[in-house]
Amino acid sequence: MDLSGTHAADENTARPAAVKAAARRLLVERGAGGLTPDAVARAGAMTVTEVESAFPHRDDLLTALVIDAYDDSAAAMEQADRAAVAAGASAGARLLVVTRALRAWSFANSGEFTLIYGSPVPGYHAPQDTVPPASRTPAVLAGIVRAALEAGELTPPRRAVPGPPLLRPEAVALFGGVPDAPFSDLVERGIVLWSNLIGLLVFQVFSRTHDSVRDEAAYFDFAIAVAAESIGLEVPSGPKDTPTG
Repeated sequence: MDLSGTHAADENTARPAAVKAAARRLLVERGAGGLTPDAVARAGAMTVTEVESAFPHRDDLLTALVIDAYDDSAAAMEQADRAAVAAGASAGARLLVVTRALRAWSFANSGEFTLIYGSPVPGYHAPQDTVPPASRTPAVLAGIVRAALEAGELTPPRRAVPGPPLLRPEAVALFGGVPDAPFSDLVERGIVLWSNLIGLLVFQVFSRTHDSVRDEAAYFDFAIAVAAESIGLEVPSGPKDTPTG
């Protein structure tokens, strides 16, 4: 029985995984700028030829890491949301659960978090392949906001976004259309919520709030509740009220 094809397939799967694992360690130690073939090879006890056989160019490796980071972080949110839905959580409780899940992932994977939400990597331009994975995080948030709208859990805004709609078609499609008044600017408000979430995580992961806030986890919950008010959604105030999955 010829198993050469099986061995080749296993190697084709295992080598990229080993290279990415070594690169993730370097992300924490050196940042994305340190992902040279030589450095990755040393970190993974491989040869440069083995690294380049899996990822011929640095940008190929960066793209693979970016896609994995978006997919893994979104998967943590999706899993938390499924558990919250199964527990009968309100939309506000679901929002707190999924944002907590992203926060936990971000601290546990600070190198990957920095890669996708930190400073741009000089000379690297993310290809279109990264767009669907990157869309999974806002898609989780959009699903919760849509559920809140359909369940009547939102309070109409006191101040509408001025002027014509500010949305690109892609954002409208991701949300599933523009809601009727008085929630016709809900997608714009959802983008504010999303950007507030990522900005808050950047501050916390990069230690921008540690000298201002005594309890950063509690402050995170408070900040999410405040941000949710912009879309008219009430978030539970304490962990006892909130299924965590």
